[in-house]
Amino acid sequence: MTEDLHENDPVDAVALAWLRERPGTPVDGIGIVTRLWQCAKLLGEDRRRLLADAAVDAATLDLLSVLRRSGPPYRLTTRQLTDRTLVSAGAISQRVARAERDGLVIRASPRPGSRAVAVSLTPAGHDLVERLVDRVLGREADLISGLSLHQQATLTHLLRLLLDDLNTRLGPQRPTQVGSS
Repeated sequence: MTEDLHENDPVDAVALAWLRERPGTPVDGIGIVTRLWQCAKLLGEDRRRLLADAAVDAATLDLLSVLRRSGPPYRLTTRQLTDRTLVSAGAISQRVARAERDGLVIRASPRPGSRAVAVSLTPAGHDLVERLVDRVLGREADLISGLSLHQQATLTHLLRLLLDDLNTRLGPQRPTQVGSS
């Protein structure tokens, strides 16, 4: 492994410094984990800027996107929203309240006397997600275009394997953003 490390690469330099100072230190993860963190930070910040330009936050776009992907009538219960996102029921409740305040969704009971809450896209919410989805996904496609289609497929496969293994080892997590739980 150490023969693949390059001192002029900042991430590799960290691993090499640990090996120099503490021979035998397990540094195999540094090249992967540190780069994944850096990629996540760069991609997250780029998305934040893109959404800020559109005056919307990532949490709202996530909520609207889940509803839009559900198909007509673009309605899900709060339980379904929690199950289809990577956030807690409390976070969904807050997101729905903000989006409702902004006129992007409406809440209603799906049946008389039911304690369940159904959340539906309003025309304004539908229009917003339609405007943003191509901008966001197009930007992400552009950002990974430095990799060939084969490299993208290989990376997707490897990341799927890694994520599946991490979920098995650590249990499925529901992070709200990079670095927080």
